[in-house]
Amino acid sequence: MEFDNAFEVPLPPEQAWPVLMNIPAIAPAMPGAQLTEIVDDKTYKGNIAVRLGPVALTFAGTVIFEEIDNDNRTARVRAQGNDNKGRGSAQALATFRLEPVAAGSKVLVHSDVTLSGAVAQYGRGVGMIQATAAALMNQFANNLKKQLADPEAVAAAAKPISAASLAGQVAWTAIKDKFGGKS
Repeated sequence: MEFDNAFEVPLPPEQAWPVLMNIPAIAPAMPGAQLTEIVDDKTYKGNIAVRLGPVALTFAGTVIFEEIDNDNRTARVRAQGNDNKGRGSAQALATFRLEPVAAGSKVLVHSDVTLSGAVAQYGRGVGMIQATAAALMNQFANNLKKQLADPEAVAAAAKPISAASLAGQVAWTAIKDKFGGKS
C-alpha cells in the first residue's frame, strides 16, 4: 500500500538536511523506536513498537539508505522488520524530499509498505495503516521540533508513544477523512 505524509522542520533546508540525515541523533524522536546498532553510515538496526488497532507489535529490523542525494536533498530508504512474537513482517520503501517553506523546511515522505503474516490481517485496512503512519509522523515531527529547540528534550522524546495517544490520533484522522477533512 502506498501513501504520502509530510511534516515541517523549523530550519532552512541547508540546516535541516544534515540534521535529518543524522540518524543516531534523531532516532530518539521517533515514537516507540530504539536504535540498537549502527552497521555503517547507511545501515541501521533497531526496534519499533506500534499499535495496529488493538494489537501492540514490536518489529526488529534494518533500515538501509539506498540512495542519498545531498544536493537535491532527497533520499530513498528501504526498511524491513519482523514482529518479535512471530506474527509477521513489514517491508517499506520510502522516499524523502526536503523543500523550503516560509517557516523552514517541509519533509515530503512517500511510502510503499507491505505487511505479511498475521500483521497483515491486523492492519488490513489501508486507512488504519495510513492513519497510524500519519500519527507516528506527527509525533516524530513534534518531538524533533522540541529536540531542535532544546537538545535536552531528547530524553523526553525517546519515550514511546502511548497507546491512548496513538489511538486517539488514528481515530481523529479517520473521522476527519470520512467527513472530508484533511489530517
